[in-house]
Amino acid sequence: MKKTVLVFSLLILSLILLFQISSYSINSGNLKMEFAVAIIAIVFFIVGIYINKKSLHKSVVDSKEINHKKISELEITPREYEVLQSISEGLSNKEIADKLFLSESTIKTHVSNLLVKLNAKRRTQALQIAKSLQII
Repeated sequence: MKKTVLVFSLLILSLILLFQISSYSINSGNLKMEFAVAIIAIVFFIVGIYINKKSLHKSVVDSKEINHKKISELEITPREYEVLQSISEGLSNKEIADKLFLSESTIKTHVSNLLVKLNAKRRTQALQIAKSLQII
């Protein structure tokens, strides 16, 4: 955080300095207005590219791997795990049933089993627990 504040402070300071130098050059007659505007535009362009590369395109690396051992400890079946993944995608029971070619009542049974195995009261709570256990 301190580094970011320092970088932006230096950036603002350098831009103010650039404006002052260009103002002095224009007033003294050594520099035409068009050149000053062009130089300032180029500096802003370079700063924009720098900020874009450094701050906006930080790749999010998800270092969490799925804990298969925990899945087997909780005795979650492969089909229940598929249902859990579909829940994490935000699908409803009907959509999960269509996706997995099962009946909606079967999906409800799998969801109920997951809630019991994860000791959760709701689907959202089951997802939170699953994420904390690193199984999704």
